Amino acid sequence: MAATSPPLLSSPPEAELKLSKLAAFPGVRALAWQDDVLYASRGYTLLRAKIRRTDSKVHWEHVGDARPQWWRKLTDASRLSSRLCRDGFHALAVVASGEVIAAVPQAIVTLFPGEPEFGTSRQVLRGTRPLHFAVTSYGHVFWGEYFDNPQRDEVHIYGSTDHGAHWDVAYTFPKGAIRHIHNIVYDQWENCLWLLTGDDGPECQIIRAACDFSDVQVTLSGSQQTRCVALVPMRDALYFSSDTPQEQNHIYRLDRRGNLTEVAKLSSSSICGCGVGDNIFFSTMVEPSEVNRVRKVWVYGSSDGRQFEPLLGWEKDRWPMGLFQYGNAFLPDGNNSTGVLAVTTVAVKGADFETSLWQVST
Repeated sequence: MAATSPPLLSSPPEAELKLSKLAAFPGVRALAWQDDVLYASRGYTLLRAKIRRTDSKVHWEHVGDARPQWWRKLTDASRLSSRLCRDGFHALAVVASGEVIAAVPQAIVTLFPGEPEFGTSRQVLRGTRPLHFAVTSYGHVFWGEYFDNPQRDEVHIYGSTDHGAHWDVAYTFPKGAIRHIHNIVYDQWENCLWLLTGDDGPECQIIRAACDFSDVQVTLSGSQQTRCVALVPMRDALYFSSDTPQEQNHIYRLDRRGNLTEVAKLSSSSICGCGVGDNIFFSTMVEPSEVNRVRKVWVYGSSDGRQFEPLLGWEKDRWPMGLFQYGNAFLPDGNNSTGVLAVTTVAVKGADFETSLWQVST
């Protein structure tokens, strides 16, 4: 029998988090924060807005447009066909100098300051797109290949030192090492990159890498619990969630001395996490398996990094998951200085393809 509520820790958090809804925007997908500015998309149009913690009035400003293949203009016109064809922007990074880099189907595109339209800076030849970008304090940008890779061919990390104008191979995992790269996360406290890879056995790795890849060391590996997509660096520790259909999923705390602690059980697989001030959030998705049997998306939060609780939940909608996507709650990347949590829900009842903003308080 499927569970009707998520598992809770036996002891409550010391400071209970509260979320108050500020606003909701149907048809908008939140992509990335740049301090108090939230970048979001409507189809292939990029928007941004300055977000204030106590203000429910949000004024979206047009930033630029991506030019998709002609037929995607047709599929993007309908919510369901857009879900079916995975249209629109899927990942985004903003460089301090003003460039905006994004992943759209089959391409990495870059918008330079003063330009109205994104230009293609690299075609994605394996898979459809990377899942995330990482931007270092020097403005260098990285993304990793995410494709099916049944033969376990070599897998590349691409980097740009000119703000997304050109891309070169920065690092290569040799043939047989991993299946693909889930995420690359910049850690401002250690000035390093965390590489997250999958999907089976020793392929599931959490790797610490120097920003120039001169030193690459495996920190955790070899378990479905180290198969992860979401990792949130904080001053005291790293927090990550597992993404496995084979086992119970969890949130973990890896402190700066290397001590690993399981801090929460999750109702299903998790691929998104973010920080809002000192608060940490992870979301789950509806990915059915013998273990993941819950048909509800949850957002978990913590004010202390040690006790997490479920704060928001949505039921999966009626459309088939294989075609029309898993139910999910996406949390945007980037540095968020607002005290506001942004959540984009997809394939859920009553809030399909909608971004909601939530004031965070204790």
